Amino acid sequence: MSRSEDRPGRGGLRGWGGVTGMAVACAVTAAVTLLPLAHHDGGSAGAGTSGGVVTADRTRAEACTEPEASLPASGADGPNIDKIKERGKLIAGVDQNSFRWGYRNPESGDLEGFDIDLVRAIADDLLGDPDAVIFRAIPTNQRIAALENDRVDVVVRTMTINCKRLEQVSFSTAYFQAGQQVLAPKESPITGYDASLKGKRVCSAEGSTAYEALEEKSFGALYKDDFDGTERDPDRLTVPNQLDCLVRLQLGEVDAVVTDNALAAGQAAQDPAVELKGKDPFTTEYYGVATKKGSDDLVARVNKVLVDYRAGGKDSAWMRSYEKWLATGLPGITAPPAPKYRTD
Repeated sequence: MSRSEDRPGRGGLRGWGGVTGMAVACAVTAAVTLLPLAHHDGGSAGAGTSGGVVTADRTRAEACTEPEASLPASGADGPNIDKIKERGKLIAGVDQNSFRWGYRNPESGDLEGFDIDLVRAIADDLLGDPDAVIFRAIPTNQRIAALENDRVDVVVRTMTINCKRLEQVSFSTAYFQAGQQVLAPKESPITGYDASLKGKRVCSAEGSTAYEALEEKSFGALYKDDFDGTERDPDRLTVPNQLDCLVRLQLGEVDAVVTDNALAAGQAAQDPAVELKGKDPFTTEYYGVATKKGSDDLVARVNKVLVDYRAGGKDSAWMRSYEKWLATGLPGITAPPAPKYRTD
């Protein structure tokens, strides 16, 4: 079966070897396949949805105490699912640069990883074909805009569920538990998310929970660019794509990166000169499949897919994907996070 993907151009970089070169190459080729959205456009919340749905969801977000609680699972169709079936393809916003999550196999050119496996499971349920997918690579800071502007049906891209984002998109139940942690060179004096960051240049992705954490408590770190969030932003400390931070770290332009430990573990595997600092993550976060605000039929159907994906204990599709892609860098996980459902 053929796979429909937005493929990047190929090119070489001199002066970089092995996995380090792979990280830089990924960051460069990403620009070729990114969605044509404005560089700093976050989009307008709830664009294209009915006023009643937006008002109800905003009320829920404002009173948010358990953001991981999603709609009950359902195998029923609906208008958003019908649109996907009529098209014959699921359009999924993914990463192509996150090793073990969503990245291009350098030999085959195919997208692979934990998130990609989940996208294929959704396509298989909706369309009866795990390859009936159009993959669109989107940067971290354009995930929400891609949904609001109908560029994608779902975003499956290590996207943390939180109350703020619930004002703009809808989420499935959680499919992975992660947390923020510091990534730095092994010989660095930085010891974690603590006072050792004072005066250090720390990189994070625009629109990420890592950036929000630094805004709340930076320990004196330098983490904001001049003209942040404008067209004049130099994208040195705050960058569109999370992998750009690893490149900045490798080039010596920053001293550390704050990101999800799940992503950082993959980056440490790419570059053995860096490591996670601090014993444990300093936050607890859950990844969910994001849809356009108010796409209740699609959210409920994805939740049904996740029920099936988790089923089977150690032999579940979830555990098989985890063992294949993530167990080496994130050992010790024995089960996916349990789903939580809304009762309102």
